[in-house]
Amino acid sequence: MEIHVVLYEPEIPQNTGNIARTCAATGAVLHLIHPLGFKIDEKHVRRAGLDYWDMLDIRHYGDWADFREKNREGALYFATTKAEKTYAAAEYADPCYLVFGPESRGLPEDLLREYRRDNIRIPMRGEARSLNLSNSVAVVVYEVLRQGGFSGLETRGALHGSSPVS
Repeated sequence: MEIHVVLYEPEIPQNTGNIARTCAATGAVLHLIHPLGFKIDEKHVRRAGLDYWDMLDIRHYGDWADFREKNREGALYFATTKAEKTYAAAEYADPCYLVFGPESRGLPEDLLREYRRDNIRIPMRGEARSLNLSNSVAVVVYEVLRQGGFSGLETRGALHGSSPVS
């Protein structure tokens, strides 16, 4: 399953660093739509991504139109607290683009209206505003991977210094 994580104008460097690490560990491509609320070389981004940066396919875009012009193939899924459909109810196409908005305001309303049928949400308590962006990305990425049978990922582990249990 080919997964693309799209961050629309992310604001917090630590979140982007954590998401970069998730993308590196899962083989997902990370797309950053500018403007960013930080410099990509900030130490907080680098620290959160640890030593995974060489495993990461990261792409930059000037704005949403630039992103769409360069990425015409594949299905789009827009994460929002306003969606009716949950992330687990969605059937993810291959390739898929998982689009997440900025931490302080989420995705623009006009974008959510334009792609209304492609909006997904993570269920949570009504009094909770939202989950942390990097947690939300991980939840949805791993659902896509689960639906695809975790293809291409190591699915058997072992305790340190021992063989995997059959």
